[in-house]
Amino acid sequence: MSSALVQLRERAKTFSSTEREAAGVILENPRLVVDMSIHELARHTFSSASTIVRMCVHTGYSGYKEFRKAVTYELALKEQTRKTEQQEIRPSDPIETVIDKITELNIRSLEETRELLDAKEIQKCVELLKNARVIYLFGLGASLCAAKDAYLKFLRLNKLCVINEDWHSQLLQARNATREDLALVISYSGATVEIIECMKALKENGTAIIAITRCVQSPVSELADEKLYTAANESLFRSGAMSSRMSQLNIVDILYTALANESYEQSLNQLSKTHIRKPPIRSV
Repeated sequence: MSSALVQLRERAKTFSSTEREAAGVILENPRLVVDMSIHELARHTFSSASTIVRMCVHTGYSGYKEFRKAVTYELALKEQTRKTEQQEIRPSDPIETVIDKITELNIRSLEETRELLDAKEIQKCVELLKNARVIYLFGLGASLCAAKDAYLKFLRLNKLCVINEDWHSQLLQARNATREDLALVISYSGATVEIIECMKALKENGTAIIAITRCVQSPVSELADEKLYTAANESLFRSGAMSSRMSQLNIVDILYTALANESYEQSLNQLSKTHIRKPPIRSV
C-alpha cells in the first residue's frame, strides 16, 4: 500500500487548479479528511464534492471513501511512530529494556515501510533492473552498507554492478553512466549533497534512477525516476542510522527476490553456480 498523502503531493502538480487548492489544504491538515464528510471538506476547501471525488480518483483511489480510509490508516501509523519516538533509550534502562526498545523500533520501521511500498512501483523497478546494462550503486555512510548488500545480491544473479566507497569515485561512475544503465541511489535523509551531485550527473546522461529514501519531499526524491520509500522515523541515536538501515536492507531484499523470481529456473541455476562452498571445520 502506498502513502495516500505522498501520492496526493506527488500528483497534485497534474491536478486542475481547484483540485490542487483542495489538495493543498489537505496536505497542510490531513486530519480534516478523517474528521469531515465529503460535503464538509468541500465547503472547507471552497470547492465541490465532485472536485473532491476527482481529486481522489486522480490520486489513485476509487473515491473519497477509499481515500479517507487510507489517510486515516496512515495518520494512525504516524501516531504510533510518535509514541515510539517518545520511548527513547534512557541512561537508567536495563539491558532487557534496551533489547525490547531496539527490537520494537526495527519491527515498526519494517511494518511502516511495507505500508509505503507499492507493488506496481516495485514491478517498474524490477523491469529497470532486468533490462539495465550496468547497475550503478550510490550511497554514503550507513546507506553505503545497504548499497554493498545490493551489490553482492545482484552480482549473484550475474547482473553487472559497479560500486565505489568514496564520493569522488561515485561521481565519476555517475558521469560515465549511459541511458542503457541504471542507478540505484540509497539515501535516508534525501538531502546528502554528494549524492545529489551524483544524481544531477546521472540526469544529464539520461540514466534512469531508482531512489530508496524516506517518505518526505526531498531533492533525492525529486531527482529520482522511481521512488521506494522507507518510513521517516529515524530519531533514536540518529547517528547510528539503525531502523532506517533495516528498512533499506528490506527493500533491497524485496528487489533482489522479485528480480530472481522473474526468471525462476535460471536464477536457481545461477545461485547454485555462484554459491561459495566453505571447507568443513576440522576438529583439533
